[in-house]
Amino acid sequence: MVEVTSSINKKHDEKDEYWHRVIERKPVRLLVFSIIVIAIGGAVEIIPTMAVKSNIKPIAQVKPYTPLELEGRDIYIREGCVQCHSQMVRPLRFETERYGEYSKAGEFVYDHPFLWGSKRTGPDLAREGGLRSDSWHYGHLIIPKQWSPGSIMPAYPWLAEDDLNTEYLEKKITVMQSLGVPYPEGYEKEALADLKEQAKEIASNIVNDLSKEESNVSVDEIANKEIVAIIAYLQRLGTDIKAVPAEAGDEEIETSMK
Repeated sequence: MVEVTSSINKKHDEKDEYWHRVIERKPVRLLVFSIIVIAIGGAVEIIPTMAVKSNIKPIAQVKPYTPLELEGRDIYIREGCVQCHSQMVRPLRFETERYGEYSKAGEFVYDHPFLWGSKRTGPDLAREGGLRSDSWHYGHLIIPKQWSPGSIMPAYPWLAEDDLNTEYLEKKITVMQSLGVPYPEGYEKEALADLKEQAKEIASNIVNDLSKEESNVSVDEIANKEIVAIIAYLQRLGTDIKAVPAEAGDEEIETSMK
């Protein structure tokens, strides 16, 4: 009687089993089916992103960084500025009222890596370019509290003392080209000359604005310092979006470094 009841229950259990039980009882079969399902799911997610050239709408005004700005950006990263300053204005009123127009994805197409940040010990810098003079940034980086009362930002006096190392500038331009940044072909050979020209312009602005007590500092003395490079980068932030749009029908992104 017990055997008959057990047999009936077994048949009843087999009848009520779901189809996947057959696969689950066989480890090898389960492994094969799992690999197939994961491969299909991965293909569905990866192939479309590889097939599309870009899912970011281009902004005609956005241009690659100049060589000096590129060097300044590397110094900005090296000194850990991104740990205290974000570079992304969110589309919220209390942010746009304080920092300006909210950030667009197309503004960052030439940023490698992105420096959006996730912390604001200091203010957001996404729209910093042009808000203050070159001489203000010069003094602020050396003695922050003197130029921004109440600031807790540390001083960076060595930026005004250390010479800018441009040894790897050509390689940096080449790497950026390989990442899709539209520098003109062969521009890596011209980059250093453009860097020196822009550095001299910023150094001239600084010297002209310095007080008489500090006027003994020469343009040539400042022009080759790291501080000029990081000032160039800070003064670039957010300025592309404010530029005059390209003429209608012009789909090419301006690549001039001038």
